[in-house]
Amino acid sequence: MVAAVFPAAGQGTRMEAGCNKVFLELMGMPILVRTLLRFSNVKEIEELIVVVAPGEETHVERALRLVPGLTDWQVVAGSTERQYSIENGLKAVDPAADIILVHDAARPLVTEQTIEDVIRAARVQGAAIAAVPEKNTIKVVDDEGHVTGTPDRRFLWEVQTPQGFRRELLLPAYERAREEGFLGTDDASLVERTGAPVAVVRSTYTNIKVTTPEDLVLAEALLRQEAGGAKGLVKEAAKKALAHLGKHFQKGRKV
Repeated sequence: MVAAVFPAAGQGTRMEAGCNKVFLELMGMPILVRTLLRFSNVKEIEELIVVVAPGEETHVERALRLVPGLTDWQVVAGSTERQYSIENGLKAVDPAADIILVHDAARPLVTEQTIEDVIRAARVQGAAIAAVPEKNTIKVVDDEGHVTGTPDRRFLWEVQTPQGFRRELLLPAYERAREEGFLGTDDASLVERTGAPVAVVRSTYTNIKVTTPEDLVLAEALLRQEAGGAKGLVKEAAKKALAHLGKHFQKGRKV
């Protein structure tokens, strides 16, 4: 059995929306609902655990009851940090779940293929994360704002979610982190500390986390193009670019 935990307790201060960012609508549907429906389309997943800010439980439960097609779900209260919120969610996971996924509720564009690939890799290797090769040059900078190094981009990957784990790896990793006072930036970092290997599953660059107003605009654009696919977007952009260049050269000939 596969269960998925969705941290959704953030207040979205960078979004400047005045509310939890996952409640914002993306083409007429809340981000949270879009995310949950993506996972509900994956047959292996039998349970969804939604972790929201304390006090939001009733509001979210009422909203989710109105959504058809959702896999069985529970709503639980989160905490002050993402890691603590996920730990609350893990306590609610069905004991029968042998694979547990953790996915940012604010990543509504994850593909079913990526979800399935992470589940498959987690079953075989114990721990797996969705990621994409880094496209930018990354610099290491000291406290004074000076560059101290440039890592080889061949070895850098931008980590996303879902992240999937065998139950017997993830729960002890969380317990150890709590006992040692370690606060990680993602779930894989907790598992890495135990010495267990973590496999990387290649995801898509469209699996963005909606954190800022700019992300919301980009997510809507990607969603609008999803039916036609990324190739359609590239073709349209190329067509417009060629048309613009054509006009430029025509003007040049007239001069």
